Amino acid sequence: MTDRTASSAYDRNERPGSAGLVLTLALAISAVFGAYFLVPTTIAPRFVMFALALFGVAGVFFLFAYAVGLVQFSARALRNDVTREIANSAAEGLVVTNGDRQIIYANAAYMDLCGARDAAGLQMVERLFSGPPEVSEAIYRLAQAARAGTAHVEELRLSPPLTGGSGVGWYRITVRPLPQAGAQARLWRVADVTGERQRQEGVFQELQHAIDFLDHAPAGFFSAAPDGSVPYMNKTLANWLGYDLTQVGSGGATLASLVAHDGAALLAAVSGAPGEVRSEQIDLDLRCRDGRPLPVRLMHQVAFGQDGAAGASRTLVLNRAADGKPEEGLRAAEVRLARFFNSTPMAIATLDGEGRVQDSNAAFARLLPKALKSGQAKEPWSLLLGLGERDADALRKAVQDAIDGRSDVKPVNVSFEEGAGPRSARFFVSPVEDGGQKGATIFALDTTEQRKLQEEFAQSQKMNAVGQLAGGIAHDFNNMLTAIIGYSDFLLSSHRPTDPSFKDIRQIKATAERAAGLTRQLLAFSRRQTLRPQVLQLGDALSELQMLLRRVVGEKNELELRHGRDLWFVKADLTQFEQVVINLVVNARDAMADAGGRVQIRTRNVSKSECAGFEEPQLPAADYVLVEVEDTGAGIPPDVMEKIFEPFFTTKEVGKGTGLGLSTVFGIVKQSGGFIFASSEVGKGTVFRIFLPRYIPEAKETPQKESESAKPQGDYTGQGVILLVEDEDAVRAIGARSLKTRGFTVLEAATGLEALDVVEEVGGKIDLIVSDVVMPEMDGPAMYAELRKRGVTAKVIFVSGYAEEAFAKNLPEGEFGFLPKPFSIKQLVETVKAHLPAPQEDK
Repeated sequence: MTDRTASSAYDRNERPGSAGLVLTLALAISAVFGAYFLVPTTIAPRFVMFALALFGVAGVFFLFAYAVGLVQFSARALRNDVTREIANSAAEGLVVTNGDRQIIYANAAYMDLCGARDAAGLQMVERLFSGPPEVSEAIYRLAQAARAGTAHVEELRLSPPLTGGSGVGWYRITVRPLPQAGAQARLWRVADVTGERQRQEGVFQELQHAIDFLDHAPAGFFSAAPDGSVPYMNKTLANWLGYDLTQVGSGGATLASLVAHDGAALLAAVSGAPGEVRSEQIDLDLRCRDGRPLPVRLMHQVAFGQDGAAGASRTLVLNRAADGKPEEGLRAAEVRLARFFNSTPMAIATLDGEGRVQDSNAAFARLLPKALKSGQAKEPWSLLLGLGERDADALRKAVQDAIDGRSDVKPVNVSFEEGAGPRSARFFVSPVEDGGQKGATIFALDTTEQRKLQEEFAQSQKMNAVGQLAGGIAHDFNNMLTAIIGYSDFLLSSHRPTDPSFKDIRQIKATAERAAGLTRQLLAFSRRQTLRPQVLQLGDALSELQMLLRRVVGEKNELELRHGRDLWFVKADLTQFEQVVINLVVNARDAMADAGGRVQIRTRNVSKSECAGFEEPQLPAADYVLVEVEDTGAGIPPDVMEKIFEPFFTTKEVGKGTGLGLSTVFGIVKQSGGFIFASSEVGKGTVFRIFLPRYIPEAKETPQKESESAKPQGDYTGQGVILLVEDEDAVRAIGARSLKTRGFTVLEAATGLEALDVVEEVGGKIDLIVSDVVMPEMDGPAMYAELRKRGVTAKVIFVSGYAEEAFAKNLPEGEFGFLPKPFSIKQLVETVKAHLPAPQEDK
């Protein structure tokens, strides 16, 4: 072994050679040699062979230990010494601990921090650093990370520092596991960063002085990013506008909120060549925090990169508000005119005789930014950029008629692509003459929202009409289905499975349940169906549906499922979600009917920051779980794409499609709080994307598989007085009979008014009320409100074929249950027992 220089570090792993072990080995060899002469001659050879075998095994073990590195010679020891010296001479403190109490190694720098000369003076990091609560909290977080076996870093301020004296010390402490040194081994690194912090504070002080000079300048100043955010504003401008400087730069100020009216669009319209720096003088109004306008003159400067992209702007602001000093009349009038011109919500622009844009206001810059960006180069007819051929010809003709002097030019309605999507506007054109030069003035109104509202209103009228029809059908039809299902349950309970009629009764019930499914489908696209949302893991739900989907796509087509990792939970109706996927897969199969193809279902998480990448204006930024259903079919033409979600619209032959499939999908997704979009390319296929909002469940809401959540047969008997209110005799009879047979006392009423009389007769001694929603004379919600006024506090379970949300908003605040129609006897009894007061359940 090589000689090592003395070190001030502490290493518990170091173990020098032991003279005791050498002496013990020598005595053992001597004992074996002496035993050879003492043992009888007959067994001496065997004893010699045994001794040789023992020493041979020891030699083989030594060679094996050397091969695997357990035994080291001087070369390896030298390498270890070099590594140890590097650690010992490190400027930052290094300490290796085993668990929470034992120090295995500490270098010289750490021993200096501890003020220790030997192992007795060493301290654990948790004991070395103590002080105010913020220091203790940081050390606690480090200790917790060490126990958890994870890496962690903290910076803390200690006064006085470990080295003593006055002032403060800054320390950066890092901990990470050392699995190669043992399961509980942790490496702690303690670095004194006081000098680094002092340099940072010096730079910060210089920066503060520069900001202070700018903040107290006699003019306002702000900087705006290309996306419209305002990261900086000086104190002078903030005082003028009433802004709190702490809010600027953190989303509290944007160009849209800073500049009144549409002035932000006028600033954003400044364009330039690559590498150019453009400066514009603009008179407009800024908006104070209290809503007051502030007339200003802006010296607006924008630098453009070599790629032509605009950088952050620098804008000097001159306050032009009246300050009591006399002003020259013509200059004051100029200021007022510039303010009015840029503040009006109507887009205004003037054109010369060749169609060039000479001047424009902020509203025009917001409506047609392409025209202004090209207008900087004074190109003729830049106004027509982005318009369709027919609209461009109509607007060109109107402008030309105005230039020619006609005063009766009719308004022109145009549509164009701009920004987030299609837009529309109405243009009014009038002639103008300046210094003998003929031109035209354009006044434009943005009609995008108006047209969108008209289309949405027409669609809403259509959906409301269908929804009202579906609601009327659902109410009566669900009553009949409830009676059929209920009496089927009674017959099934009185027949054994071996009875010949048992299967027929089962078939009657199954047919009634399928009919209920048709009713739900009719209600789905009008968003009035009853949903039973539950916490779902979509990967599991689709995997369980996979076998059915493979039968749906057929033998000629291929089905592929691709699940994303660690899918978030969503909250939706499992049955309705399965119906959505099945409908989309059926449509995909029909689109590939001729030659066959592949249907691919993909799932993944979509974070809030990724939403903008889908370029869907109707998709708000949030966390979603995305389900994509893609096929390799014929695709959907653009003229058909905009109608695919409308009810009763279908491209299939007569008798092969009802037009309810995609409208049902749309209604279910929307009622679940999600969004659905479709994109298609003719000849290549179609992709449907469903975005369901992420749901963070509580511990008790964690979804379980059906096999895990199955409960043993429950006790459906009970006690209590139940008031059953139902205008349909068959439904009321089946409900009363099923509850009476299970031990409940049932009072019946056919209307809400009759129910009030029954409650009056029994003196309000009712444990639970089960009531229909839609009834003649007095409906369920009105009865509920009247009972509360009379002091009846019994819980109410509403029964309806509509969704709970359809009537819950009309109810006064309070607790009530809901049971959707049609329902089985088992569902009725389970719901009743779940809502009975606790004392009744204990009986």
